[in-house]
Amino acid sequence: MLVPNRLKAGEEELLGALAGDLSPSHHFVPTELMAHSDELEARIETFRQALLQGLAPYQAILRSLQTIPGLDETGAALLLMEIGDDMSVFGTPDRLASWAGVCPGNNESAGKKKTGKTRKGNPYVCRILCEASNAASRTQCRLQDMFKGLLIRRGRKRAIFALAHKILKITFLLIERGDYYRDATVDYEKLSVQHNAPRWIKTLKKYGYIAA
Repeated sequence: MLVPNRLKAGEEELLGALAGDLSPSHHFVPTELMAHSDELEARIETFRQALLQGLAPYQAILRSLQTIPGLDETGAALLLMEIGDDMSVFGTPDRLASWAGVCPGNNESAGKKKTGKTRKGNPYVCRILCEASNAASRTQCRLQDMFKGLLIRRGRKRAIFALAHKILKITFLLIERGDYYRDATVDYEKLSVQHNAPRWIKTLKKYGYIAA
């Protein structure tokens, strides 16, 4: 049992306090809550697996998108589901950002900002990108440097939104060029492989591609 040295109570006293005098009713409620939580997690995993299986033909794009700081496998899959793999539909990164609603409508003239409103767009893409931006802002990369600079001048909310805009433009270019993200600070392709390799190896073993 891990007990900090600063605690005055001994292990036996602590274990006794944890046991307490609980009736079957007391045990019933947390047991059911835990079972419900486990069921929800299992269902989420089932949906995640179905999503990834449906995107099996697009594994190259998914691996490419996961090299972007802040985007994990699930985030990349959800983003690809929303925007597709044909960037000619949008034409340019800015048009994709405008469609998604992550293109700030700032109209600056002579250094004066006239409006900071954003256009309505795809709320699912916006949420995915903002989650990725929050993760990227805490990761050592060029995007984190961009976030820190914006944070001072524009505040956290606008800095996250600007980062979301940047990530979506990077996504457009990676899909269009069939390339992966290169960062001046960190080799994210290598990190992505290191992160996913155990799961990939497990899957290969499961289906007999490599010896168990």
